[in-house]
Amino acid sequence: MVNIGLIGLGGVGTYHFYNSMRLDNARLIAVADISKKSRNLAQAKGVKVVYEDYQKLLGNPDIDCVIISLPNHLHAECAIMAAEHGKHFLIEKPLARNVKEGKEIVSKARKTGVKTMVGYPLRFSEFTKIKKEIDKGYLGDVVTAMTTFVSSGPFFQRSSNASVPLPVPSWWFQRELVGGGALLDLGCHMINLLLFYFGHDIASVKSLLGQRFNLPYEDHALCFIKFKKGTSAIVNAGWCSPERIIKVDLYGTAKHMSESSKSPTLLDYAKSVIKRQSINPPPAFHKELQYFVDCVNSDTSPSPSAEEALEDLNVISKAYQHAFKLEPESEQNK
Repeated sequence: MVNIGLIGLGGVGTYHFYNSMRLDNARLIAVADISKKSRNLAQAKGVKVVYEDYQKLLGNPDIDCVIISLPNHLHAECAIMAAEHGKHFLIEKPLARNVKEGKEIVSKARKTGVKTMVGYPLRFSEFTKIKKEIDKGYLGDVVTAMTTFVSSGPFFQRSSNASVPLPVPSWWFQRELVGGGALLDLGCHMINLLLFYFGHDIASVKSLLGQRFNLPYEDHALCFIKFKKGTSAIVNAGWCSPERIIKVDLYGTAKHMSESSKSPTLLDYAKSVIKRQSINPPPAFHKELQYFVDCVNSDTSPSPSAEEALEDLNVISKAYQHAFKLEPESEQNK
């Protein structure tokens, strides 16, 4: 039986909170969150030990592993501290704000021997069957891959009162805290899938970055990846749609294959909050957490690991380095 500590009870943290209570071979014994309301919720649902400071949770000797669901700028600090305390961890994507922080997390995890996993729920969804078809040669040689992940990003309804939406947390508007925009936030999911499908040998990476909403980073992006084996891929990521759209199209010399998400969206989650309905997290999140706990119980290495997620950050870093910025329409017409 694995004892879990959950750090952060935001949107995805809430998914993990409810899923932790549905595990047969693990139990959630502690929660940390700066919000008193969140701590009260945890206690009301039966969690006896709650902390305002996650460092105190990490110091709890009864905890075997932790789920880290914090803002990007706290990922490295928390993950490194978790490793120092000997806690295996499942951390939400992205692994870190940048490659430097990602390397620090990976280095500390290796030195301490803790198991690491990064929250990429698409790896536990219908998109995994694409990998099997590629490996069987069903598609022939995949010439091009088109992937899309667009949503409303941080701008979804966060209030239980539909007429009084809560403001987006301020850290979302500070590049130094976020680390990047839609490409880092959403594009990392598709990049992780592409590397899962085609391997890590990449010939080149370029991107187009746009700032339609005048944020200090891109709110939409196109990332172009050329794999050494020959596949050319495009990642379309953006906070430009009230509907969450996730799609993969592969065009091979033998067959074409297409897959799209059928999971509930964050908008569905928001509606459930507004209507005060019970929260029913998307199935992939439960499968992801169950798999992580099974790996801890069986002493096996989870995937996608921190090392794999570091490769995603390397691709994103190259995309930012080799980026063409899309100027606002008003600038183009001057």
